[in-house]
Amino acid sequence: MSDVGVIGIGIHPFGRHPGVSGLDMAAVAARRALADAGVRWEEIEFAAGGSDAAGNADTSVAVLGLTGIPFINVKNGCATGASALATAHAMLSAQTADVALVVGFDKHPPGAFNPLPEDWGLGAWYGETGMMLTTQFFAMKIQRYMSEHGITASTLAKVAAKAFRNGASNPNAWRRKPLSEQEILSSRMLNHPLTQYMFCSPGEGAVALVLARGQRLRDAASRPVYLRSVAFRTRRFGSFEVFSPSIPIESAPSPTVEAAAAAFEQAGIGPDDVDIAQLQDTESGAEIMHLAESGLCQHGEQELLIQSGATELSGRLPVNTDGGCLANGEPIGASGLRQVHEIVLQLRGEAAERQAPGPRRVGFTQVYGAPGVSACAVLSR
Repeated sequence: MSDVGVIGIGIHPFGRHPGVSGLDMAAVAARRALADAGVRWEEIEFAAGGSDAAGNADTSVAVLGLTGIPFINVKNGCATGASALATAHAMLSAQTADVALVVGFDKHPPGAFNPLPEDWGLGAWYGETGMMLTTQFFAMKIQRYMSEHGITASTLAKVAAKAFRNGASNPNAWRRKPLSEQEILSSRMLNHPLTQYMFCSPGEGAVALVLARGQRLRDAASRPVYLRSVAFRTRRFGSFEVFSPSIPIESAPSPTVEAAAAAFEQAGIGPDDVDIAQLQDTESGAEIMHLAESGLCQHGEQELLIQSGATELSGRLPVNTDGGCLANGEPIGASGLRQVHEIVLQLRGEAAERQAPGPRRVGFTQVYGAPGVSACAVLSR
């Protein structure tokens, strides 16, 4: 299999941008990624991208240039960006193209997401009973997990405080005000045990990456970050996932468990080799659970790991160094690619104030979306 690397990255700041469409943000991110790679749009041989609510990614060619490029639209919930990445990675690995663009973007209105049950294979009753509200699901899931594995509310608060602290050093983040653990714990209770500042918010933003293989990879202007693997999986019967109308008696592994294992196997790199990680943190509990599901620790070890500061910027395994979803918000199509954008910056040593100290050579990303799909990637220098 041919090596694939990330040779260019670009981002449009996350947050709220009145008067700027999602496609406009996508074009900004794409042009920045192209400039970073030293590649002209006309040289891109394949593109993949997606958005949940802001239009079809392929229509960005009207702004970038009508070159006749094959461009695949992807829509896969919160895993949209990572699924587009997997598509481009597969095309380059198959040697059907040498240089590709991946772009993810979104523009959501203020307030919670409001998905329709019918769009997810569920009856209207599911929404009428209030179960379509994702805050309730996430609260139930982490509540059970805390009981089973001895996780405390203090640890939930530490995850969020870390996110806002890291976000304060990220010029592209939306929430850039540090909050103390006490401020987080004492904020309004939304769904027990999760308070207001333990949840992310729907938002706006865009990220683009330029990938290359073969001679184009070897000729890259700067030393590339290798994309060793991308793997994604859907839920199995027995896994407890968002928009689940019932809980089976026997449990099964989450899709993250299987996606992470596949990504590490494909990369020939193990979880113990990871120096830095970006994990889906739709709310504080998600980061905690995904640490173990990804194989980065054992279930229950998160309490000591997080309380000891191991996942802080200066810790043994920095997690969500750019502030994650909690500080950046979640424009669905862009979230998975934002994770890769941050890992590339960290492995290049170009993350400025939030640069994790010491040599960081292996990065890992994990994104999770409804109704139970997870995508993971392994990157290295």
